[in-house]
Amino acid sequence: MTICLLAQLNFTVGRIEENSQKILDCLNQAKKTKKADLVIFPELALSGYPPEDLLFRQDFLDSIQNALEAIIKKIPKDIMVIIGYPEQDHKKLYNSAAVILNNKIIANHRKQILPNYGVFDEKRYFEAGSDATVFEYQKIKFGLTICEDLWHKGPAEMAKKADAEILISINASPFHVNKYPRRIEKMRSRIAETQLPILYLNHCTGQDDLIFEGASFALNKESEVFAQGKFFEEDLLYIPLNNTKKIKPSIPSDLEQCYQALVLGTRDYVLKNNFKKVLLGFSGGIDSALTLAVAIDALGKENVLPVILPTRHTSQLSLDLAEQQLKKFGIKKFKTINIDNLYENYIKLLDLKNKNNLTTQNIQARIRGNILMALANQENLILLNTSNKSEVAAGYGTLYGDLCGGYAVLKDVWKTEVYKLAKYKNLHPEIIERLPTAELAPNQFDTDNLPPYEILDAILKYYIEQDLSAAEIIKLGFKKETVTHVIKLVKLNEYKRKQVALGPRVTRRAFTRERRYPITSG
Repeated sequence: MTICLLAQLNFTVGRIEENSQKILDCLNQAKKTKKADLVIFPELALSGYPPEDLLFRQDFLDSIQNALEAIIKKIPKDIMVIIGYPEQDHKKLYNSAAVILNNKIIANHRKQILPNYGVFDEKRYFEAGSDATVFEYQKIKFGLTICEDLWHKGPAEMAKKADAEILISINASPFHVNKYPRRIEKMRSRIAETQLPILYLNHCTGQDDLIFEGASFALNKESEVFAQGKFFEEDLLYIPLNNTKKIKPSIPSDLEQCYQALVLGTRDYVLKNNFKKVLLGFSGGIDSALTLAVAIDALGKENVLPVILPTRHTSQLSLDLAEQQLKKFGIKKFKTINIDNLYENYIKLLDLKNKNNLTTQNIQARIRGNILMALANQENLILLNTSNKSEVAAGYGTLYGDLCGGYAVLKDVWKTEVYKLAKYKNLHPEIIERLPTAELAPNQFDTDNLPPYEILDAILKYYIEQDLSAAEIIKLGFKKETVTHVIKLVKLNEYKRKQVALGPRVTRRAFTRERRYPITSG
């Protein structure tokens, strides 16, 4: 009986020594437990994914090659291993997977279909392979593919013609909400064409803005799931290949997946960039409360410092709700710094007679930003930004004020989704129900400048995620003046979005790699 191990692990871009050790630790465990004959690691496991322009550095490629050779020497002789790595052949570079047995590479698959859309930019770095890779082990013929290969017909059909009996797909497939069903659908299409089972392995890591949720799986030739890996957790998925009986996998809801992605992205960004703790401005509003919840789940409440920064415009309700929510989270350590004196000094210094105009509102936000960044410097913390995708899209935020920070946790979460996530996390009901306000002026509410969020988000999704024109959106039943206003805000605020910190990508089109617009544009 052949047992395959899908090693769904958290690799880090550029940490070659650490990634190598993680591979060897996994192999030693497989050897010790005698549970696996074939151990498979994800796409570009050795380098991490995506390595981006590190691939232009010869010293980086040399380190990869040296690490691979060192691993090959240490692999137990009775285990076959597949490792994804960048392969340099003379002056060409390939996204490859080495098949290793008895301390030798017996086969090497070069990725045939290089994605160059959305978050992917692989044609910038790699040459495409052209051949199917089929190898035999323990009387089973495996066809090896890499990620995008199986989103198209050709590679699977080539492997079938080369007598493959099982397809292996190693992946670095980034998360967005509702991605898992699309993967399953694509793999089932390949099974319908080839009648071959598929072993599908994915990364499980946060890498800057990209999240890889794991969720590896195996499909039998009837397209039924017979093995399922965990979501957003490392997992060693042992699969006896003689037992492909259908199971009923436990799949988190879209809302739960979105929240877990925020947690994984925040945890990995903070810890992998050598921080241990974070701080954030905490207002008693829904965005900062949800960001605080994510931070606590990612890092532990003892590693999160909320900072309350009231002015004369901060209501007692906000202060009360902030205190109640902190108590509910069990957070005892927080700071309250009243900035009203600083605000008044700015007013006098600049001789601002109108104390409720845009300038004075932005001054308050920038005082807060300054203090938060100073505290971050002083205590070696990273500041979490609390702005949501709706605000970032419409430019509803102050540069160097509430838009500052090292990681923007909610940057790809629409405001309407913020409300759903807040209910999912059981935040204080009054925080969820109160009208949203920046509290930078008397009786100020978000709807003074923006349409209600359910309308705003609907228009923004059509315009940003589906590229519909104003005329097309108006035809869907939205008021012309509202659509025109919203699109004008999006266009005017490209310069702000370019300066907001990156954050975890949870939708199909985030303000990062896959939406590239010029700032200066007619």
